[in-house]
Amino acid sequence: MSLTQFRMMVWPLVAWLASATLMPMQQEPRLSEEEMKMFLLTARVVNDKSTSGISFFRLTLSDGNITHDAAFHKVNAYNHSYRYDIAAYELCKLLGLGDMMPVTVERRWRGDVGAISWWLPIMMDEAERLRKSIKPPDIDAWQKQMYKKMIFTELVYDTTPNLSNTLISEDWHLWMIDFSRGFRPYKDLRAPRNIAESRCPRRLFENLRGLSRDKLTERTRRFLNKREIDALMARRDRIVAIYEDLIRKKGEQEVLYDDPAVTRSSPAAQGIKI
Repeated sequence: MSLTQFRMMVWPLVAWLASATLMPMQQEPRLSEEEMKMFLLTARVVNDKSTSGISFFRLTLSDGNITHDAAFHKVNAYNHSYRYDIAAYELCKLLGLGDMMPVTVERRWRGDVGAISWWLPIMMDEAERLRKSIKPPDIDAWQKQMYKKMIFTELVYDTTPNLSNTLISEDWHLWMIDFSRGFRPYKDLRAPRNIAESRCPRRLFENLRGLSRDKLTERTRRFLNKREIDALMARRDRIVAIYEDLIRKKGEQEVLYDDPAVTRSSPAAQGIKI
């Protein structure tokens, strides 16, 4: 497949995800992560919409009490797979970045197995923000979110880190989507400069250093093979080494920062239709 053909396939999906809005709610229940997972796995599909030419669908789910939309992705090729979206979500949780990706699980629908993700109400994507020259209300806070995204993108070796996969909610929270072309079996970083030029939250740095192969394998064994896990751990080592070198040269205060706990409504409470 040529690059032009690939872009023709992917851009409709990106535009669809970025432009989607959900109906305003009068009262929204708050669901835990486990409750959201159960809903995604068991709620009945009452409506679906496909995008032209690619295996992505917007599903409307209902369990009789709650109705909510979800994104379903069923592509499963050698270098482009729904499995990587689920692996990315599990890795985010291991690193303390679980609030930056929508809840994502594996589900069978219409005979196909794929990744199904909680649909998020968003304001715009990063491509639109830059195109319209819209400044975040808190530039420092936004940049710190972008640092985390760049670090994660390097860790998973995302080969299509386009700005349209960076979604922005109304409270200026950053969401990452579509890692279906990540997790390449390469042990070098894709763009080491992105790490060298990004400050790192202290908690994320410690979580990277503490990431164990056993725990990673336990969480992702159904979605990543041994070669992919080996490569990810090698990239982790390189990221940690870069930051350790920067700390030696510049001092910890110039490289690491404290990332305060996010005080915002649960993602589970957003966009649910009663």
